Amino acid sequence: MKRAIKFYIATVLIFAMSSCGEQFLEVLPEDNPVLDGFYQNKEQIRTVTATLYGRPWFNFNDKFSWAAGDGLSGDMYQDYQDEGQFFFFTFTPANSIVSNSWASLYSIIARTNVILADMPRIAGGYGVSEEDINAGLAEARFFRGMAYYFLAEYWGDVPIVEDPASIIAGGDYKLPRNTYKSVLQYTANDFAFAAEHLPSSDSPGRVTSWSAKGMLAKIKLTQASDLSDPNSSANFAEAAALAKDVIQNSGYALMANYEDLFKPENDNNSESLFALQWISGAWGTGNSRQAVFARSSIITGNSEAWGGGKSMTYDYVRAMDANDGNLDSVILDKRQPWIFMTVGDFYPDMNTDEGGYLYEIVSRDDDGNQLEYKSPVCNNIKKYVVGSQDDIGASVINQASPLNQYMLRLADVYLIFAEATLGGAGSTTDGEALGYFNEIRARAGLNPRTSISFMDILTERRMEFGAEGINWFDVKRLYRRSASDAVDYLNDQERAYRVEAIDGATQADENNPAFYEVVEPDSPVVISPADMVLPVPENEVVANPRLSEEPVEWIFE
Repeated sequence: MKRAIKFYIATVLIFAMSSCGEQFLEVLPEDNPVLDGFYQNKEQIRTVTATLYGRPWFNFNDKFSWAAGDGLSGDMYQDYQDEGQFFFFTFTPANSIVSNSWASLYSIIARTNVILADMPRIAGGYGVSEEDINAGLAEARFFRGMAYYFLAEYWGDVPIVEDPASIIAGGDYKLPRNTYKSVLQYTANDFAFAAEHLPSSDSPGRVTSWSAKGMLAKIKLTQASDLSDPNSSANFAEAAALAKDVIQNSGYALMANYEDLFKPENDNNSESLFALQWISGAWGTGNSRQAVFARSSIITGNSEAWGGGKSMTYDYVRAMDANDGNLDSVILDKRQPWIFMTVGDFYPDMNTDEGGYLYEIVSRDDDGNQLEYKSPVCNNIKKYVVGSQDDIGASVINQASPLNQYMLRLADVYLIFAEATLGGAGSTTDGEALGYFNEIRARAGLNPRTSISFMDILTERRMEFGAEGINWFDVKRLYRRSASDAVDYLNDQERAYRVEAIDGATQADENNPAFYEVVEPDSPVVISPADMVLPVPENEVVANPRLSEEPVEWIFE
């Protein structure tokens, strides 16, 4: 126990994360004061690694993942305090969500490093097999890889913390940042180890070798996106091979209906390669997305409904309309009602006591009192909004929905394969790439394509994963291919456009879209290359001035 605490204290001193200490200690068995008395068998190893799937990710998942992932990319309109700063690119090093997420990710790294440092020695002393020890190490390295992937894609150059014991011995807790390229390769190494040593199947919700191969494919695709890198073509090829292996050999399959992906009864379904595992009951153990996305208490059945001011952006809605060829297309994307609600959408599985939930721009009671207000773009978020306790048969209070949070699903791997097959070319007609790309479109009810470009794939990913917090990573891959194209893509968006009632509209017109018009912002959001990475949190730089220095390469052994 003392050794474990020393390791964690080292990380706390480096990154000023003292608030995470109580959560960290939950990794260890509460009824055993001596760490060396644990890890006696495979089951005890898995008991520890099981704690990595939920609560340690809460601060990352609660606000940052969607505020940054969907806000920076221009997909979700929100203007509330620190959340809205991502959408408007007004964030500063003092942004509380930036600071909390940085601390959350390094807390996860601290947890995994303790497992990696102590578990092999202790378990080996009890005669646990090398296979079971390596499986435990692989599970921990998978989660460490996830944390470093997010750090790299959001912050770019960040410190790698691997061996807190040697840091203590050296007496210098102020680490420099390591280069983005180093961090990405470090992440790839973790996923490669996990792919080799995780089992090919496990109990529902546990990551497998296929989960690791899917993430390794994404890392290789990210590395390949720097087309000036001499290893770009090889990385594209490796990403395609890994993705194809997962698609063809894992036994995972796309869910037939898109909407079924986002129902609690379908947690850990055939498409889910890795999801955070949430449970009802208490704050910190459940998924808070419903509380922050839901429009009103009519939906949630309680006061936790703070999504009235959140909409998918006008630009996102227009892109969905145009995704089948033109803005006047009569073909509707089947994904739309399950990503965002718009006037006339009906949900029989929500507000079931009243016969279902009909989305109106403004809703009123029988006396004309306003119950639900107009959102900025006349739509509200549906994804991860499941309804009340009566609707789903499980508690949704304390910001704790039981719906798992996808981090990687098979549809992602399908589109990774298509993008990797395209490589650095302008377009591709490759039959396999088109086949997987068009399977995603077919589920959405859209016409197939006979040729696809990078922007076609970017658009399809944007639609498929809307409100899942991952589109920013796709924009970053475009940035690596062409910085100017990515900046132009963001600046060309109708990002901060709102939809307002026209002059002369009356209460009788409030649910008729014909009585609304698009209003441009007074000052458009202007994005520069400097905005493509988040600032290191202010409190971290104060604690460690070396975070302001030029990054250094990590030395791989």
